[in-house]
Amino acid sequence: MLTGIAFALAAGTLWGLVFIAPLLLPDYPAALLSVGRYLAFGLIALPLAWLDRRELAHLTRADWREALQLSLVGNVLYYLFLASAIQRTGGPLPTMLIGTLPVVIAISANLFNHQRDGRLPWGQLLPPLLVMLAGIACVNQAELASLAQQPGRDMARYASGALMALLAVACWTWYPIRNGNWLRAHPQRKPRAWATAQGLATLPLAVLGYALFWAWQHYQAPAFAMPLGPRPQTFMLMMLAVAVLASWLGTLCWNEASQRLPTSLAGQLIVFETLAALTFAYLLRGQWPDGLTLLGIGLLLAGVLRAMRIRPVHAGDEKKLAEA
Repeated sequence: MLTGIAFALAAGTLWGLVFIAPLLLPDYPAALLSVGRYLAFGLIALPLAWLDRRELAHLTRADWREALQLSLVGNVLYYLFLASAIQRTGGPLPTMLIGTLPVVIAISANLFNHQRDGRLPWGQLLPPLLVMLAGIACVNQAELASLAQQPGRDMARYASGALMALLAVACWTWYPIRNGNWLRAHPQRKPRAWATAQGLATLPLAVLGYALFWAWQHYQAPAFAMPLGPRPQTFMLMMLAVAVLASWLGTLCWNEASQRLPTSLAGQLIVFETLAALTFAYLLRGQWPDGLTLLGIGLLLAGVLRAMRIRPVHAGDEKKLAEA
């Protein structure tokens, strides 16, 4: 179990890197960060595809269309919205909103997948949800107070960043439910090969997105310095680091943790990602979070951990309870 927790901590730390890339490259558009990250990841998927070539050969045209949709929403659009949110609001607020994903996904499954996964009792789910909302409100208030003290503050930009963060949450709420449904509908398929298929599907999307962004910049004045921007070495290193460390090694560590830990515990340890991202954000700022922010972080973590302990009730159990 200790080894599994160590792997989960490593995965969360590596996943936290995706939140600092937009802060380290503030002069790079979020669209370029998104397509750059997944261009690197798609290239990494090529040698992995050779290892899984026999399994990939069994995928149908419909399967590849599904992989393309999952890659578009769960990879490219998700990181586009997340990077945009971080560059507009800073790291803490988007990180807090993304930190609610385990519970937001559970709520969505409650609404749309309860026949298969069971339903979480709303009466038990409401209290931790209120606690999480209070935590997000605390961090938002602290960020707004900090923004108000800055000269030339742009509240509209901050508001648009919060909206982008919510869109990122929506993308990654849809993705795991849709991806899980496909895996359950195809139990004969290997999850590793399906992940590789999504990496391959991401590659043409990233190439197309890169080409469209380059063409669009050609007509801008002043145009962004394409193809690699004003700091090409830093950009390439960051995209490669995020692709290898977060997209590949982070997922590998999480899979190792999932094999060693009970599902209920593994789900709660996703909070390591939120803690890592917040730590990185405040290290880059060179400051400690204030009391209100620490209170908000504590409330969010408490709400998520409490909600993850709620067990789903299946249709048969609901009937027995009603009869009793």
